[in-house]
Amino acid sequence: MTDDNAPKISVRGLYKIFGDDPQTALQRVKDGMGKTELLAETNHVLGLNDINVDMPRGKTTVIMGLSGSGKSTLIRHLNRLIEPTAGEVLVDGDNILDYGDKALRDLRQHRMSMVFQKFALLPHRTVLENAGMAPAVDGKSKRQYADEATKWLDRVGLEGQGNQYPAQLSGGMQQRVGIARALTSNSDIMLMDEAFSALDPLIRTDMQNLLIDLQGELQKTVVFITHDLDEALKLADHLVILKDGFIVQQGEPQEILLNPNDPYIEDFVADINRARVLRVRSVMEETTEDPGEVAGEVDHDATLESVIAESGGDTTLRYRVMQDGRQVGVLHMRALVRALVPSGGAEGAALARAEA
Repeated sequence: MTDDNAPKISVRGLYKIFGDDPQTALQRVKDGMGKTELLAETNHVLGLNDINVDMPRGKTTVIMGLSGSGKSTLIRHLNRLIEPTAGEVLVDGDNILDYGDKALRDLRQHRMSMVFQKFALLPHRTVLENAGMAPAVDGKSKRQYADEATKWLDRVGLEGQGNQYPAQLSGGMQQRVGIARALTSNSDIMLMDEAFSALDPLIRTDMQNLLIDLQGELQKTVVFITHDLDEALKLADHLVILKDGFIVQQGEPQEILLNPNDPYIEDFVADINRARVLRVRSVMEETTEDPGEVAGEVDHDATLESVIAESGGDTTLRYRVMQDGRQVGVLHMRALVRALVPSGGAEGAALARAEA
């Protein structure tokens, strides 16, 4: 029996080195050689450097970083499109690196689906046929999979489009077909590699909202790759930030935003609109005790931006914080204001002195 609290995917001590003699280069990396030095001295490329991460079951793990950080290399290890130089990839506790060809085909066809940046639709097949690729590969006829594929096409907003061809659809609609295809496969895990990066901003926002809605309904284990921090903070339950093939910081996005542990992360989050991203639960005082006089009640998952609007900017107020009809904390507007200033900056120090 699977433990619902156990990670769906666990990556342990994962290294990937590209080159003619990766094992020799691996020892140099383990001895402390970095990516730039390794390339200069050995002509090997360090793709991943001792990656250790647990991806929670039924949640969205977002892996982000700039170009060359290793994020796309990492996601391709999860279904063994790329073989590692060293390490383990565990799915439901099984090391998939031990899988033979049959078990690996089953993993890719039934347990994991993938949504690509460039849509990867077959142009000579209809939308319905593209959505039904997984059951078709399993030998099912169009008549057998049509109802299931149509259900998911409808769910992603493509009602009546089944007989169209990909070239007749916009980019956003084509990506919806890609998501419907992943859902029709009925896999527990969805891998999404820069799935929305090729879309226009408004369509991209629509697709992000669609994914959030689907995830609230279906609770798949989603691994989402992006280079966009706003997208990462919007989608992630667990956020992993990569640089030069290693993990700089990982954890709950709100915690990373409030407590960056590295100058690289501080630079990443410096220009984020914190009021729009941070939630009340991250800055409230946790308590079930009656706070006395309050200005009102706010939900624990409300954005700080919404509370600022409600308060009119009055920093003397406090609010009772509610979750599922019960009190879970108290929000002091002064604490909210402090959270809006990145820690460690001159503005933060000045505000701390003013609050003292």
